[in-house]
Amino acid sequence: MENMKTNKIIYYIATAILTAVMLFSVSMYFLKHDMIKGAFESFGYPTYIIYPYAVVKLLGLVVLWLPGFKVLKEWAYAGFFYAFVLAFFAHYMISDGQQGTAVIALVALMVSYVFYKRINK
Repeated sequence: MENMKTNKIIYYIATAILTAVMLFSVSMYFLKHDMIKGAFESFGYPTYIIYPYAVVKLLGLVVLWLPGFKVLKEWAYAGFFYAFVLAFFAHYMISDGQQGTAVIALVALMVSYVFYKRINK
């Protein structure tokens, strides 16, 4: 029983860190749009995806926090995984030094996922 409690604590801490990083990212997309637009342009990404991408990130967080929705949770974890890997390489390739946030998000995501699986056996 104690092990399950520890697993839940680790899961919630990791998911909270992941959520904080994602909410910061989304807030930048909405509140610092011109700066993000410049970043997307430097990556060679289309800027029209900024707002939809922010909304999808928010929906992914909602799915992670709501009980149930097991299949959608798997999709959200997978989507975040690809987003963070791509963000890491995008930042690394243009040498802007911002890839650390993607690493933090990726580690939090992996810990959250592993402990989500452990507490939902």
